[in-house]
Amino acid sequence: MSHSRAQRGILLTAGALAAALALTACSGAPKGTSGGGGNTNFVTDTGGISTIARGERPATNEIAGETLDGARLDVADLKGKVVVLNVWGSWCTPCRAEAPHFTKVANDLKPKGVEFVGINTRDTKKLDAIQFEKDYGVPYPSLRDPYGEIILNGFPKGVVHPQAIPSTVVLDREGKIAARSLKAVSEKELRSMIEPVLAEKAGGQ
Repeated sequence: MSHSRAQRGILLTAGALAAALALTACSGAPKGTSGGGGNTNFVTDTGGISTIARGERPATNEIAGETLDGARLDVADLKGKVVVLNVWGSWCTPCRAEAPHFTKVANDLKPKGVEFVGINTRDTKKLDAIQFEKDYGVPYPSLRDPYGEIILNGFPKGVVHPQAIPSTVVLDREGKIAARSLKAVSEKELRSMIEPVLAEKAGGQ
């Protein structure tokens, strides 16, 4: 096999992998950003959803800023509740696919002490993001993070990758990372991430 033919084969394989990834996530990190690495303690990975055992969970760094409606929000103020963080963009097709699931589950679980917070990224036009929320009836606030600064600085290294949009992270009542997904999730998958953490309330189990 010639060198050029081998190189072409590698390129085709890489292209196929990229196409497969595009079906579940929107790629392309903002300039100057990077992800990956880090000792995140994820112990279970089923269908693209990873979890961390209690006692091994890292805390987030500061996740705070201005929401799309201009209010100030600090995720640390939600400590004591299970918090679901969803990284999304109005430009992202998989984000649109999962949005109805987030709206439904957020409404269903709010009375049980579950709070949802969006992190809107790479929307240079704020109005596009606001329209997205209106279109899908999103009932919870979203932090505005057009350049990915909250994503990069708010999570320990390796938890959320700027090029993996959408991503979802579930925090336990102590504000520590219990589960994450680096792909669009169904309603069933979303509930499977939240319910075990919600069940930890009784006796810490």
